[in-house]
Amino acid sequence: MKTTKIEWTEQTWNPAAGCNKVSAGCKNCYAEVMARRLQAMGVRGYENGFAFTLLPGRLAQPLHNQKPTRYFVNSMSDLFHEKMPFAFLDRVFETIAQTPRHTYQILTKRAEIMARYLQGKTLPGNVWLGVTVENRQTKARMDYLRQLPAAIRFVSMEPLLEDLGELDLSGIHWVIVGGESGHKARPMQSAWVEHIKNQCERQNAAFFFKQWGTWGADGIRRSKKANGRTLNGRIYNGYPEVPAAPPWRIE
Repeated sequence: MKTTKIEWTEQTWNPAAGCNKVSAGCKNCYAEVMARRLQAMGVRGYENGFAFTLLPGRLAQPLHNQKPTRYFVNSMSDLFHEKMPFAFLDRVFETIAQTPRHTYQILTKRAEIMARYLQGKTLPGNVWLGVTVENRQTKARMDYLRQLPAAIRFVSMEPLLEDLGELDLSGIHWVIVGGESGHKARPMQSAWVEHIKNQCERQNAAFFFKQWGTWGADGIRRSKKANGRTLNGRIYNGYPEVPAAPPWRIE
């Protein structure tokens, strides 16, 4: 576990590492670059580079943290990867259930597998479920997500690669938008972001603007820090209102 610079969470917890590309948003995967770097440095857990790897030694990490913490789960992988055994997922969710003081933010590009695994299971109230939607082709992931009665359902539209058009945000509590970073980053247009923001306001979904990334609102390439995270001169740190609710049952 480590503290992270990701603006919408506090720490990362990676009971597995490694992944493979499934859609356009994966093209310049930050986790792949980081995994290769950690492998070269000899960091434990990354001996296989970016090949999918279970890390059972990390399962108990949140148990030892007494401070209530928001965890981004599997920031270096996808919790619902095709090679993830459902029996191992059971162990991940056992840790989550044993630590109600923490909040677990789970983000996936494999919404269908997530829905299949959770079918018929009790979902602890400290789980937030999310999907990545980077272009129009991936909007269907939200349809799987809205079927799952998590305390919070969220969508990460990062890297945002095109205007997403009209969005059905029914059942979605929170939307995060961000541009791509890195040497090969693809630019994001302000009109795309504003269209999403306006729809969030109309449909009562909290809106969080994470960053411009490598390309600024003016279309000029700079460092991610220099481009910042203001939209039309304003910071958007929308966060969902968390309901006080018992564990959910997914039928």
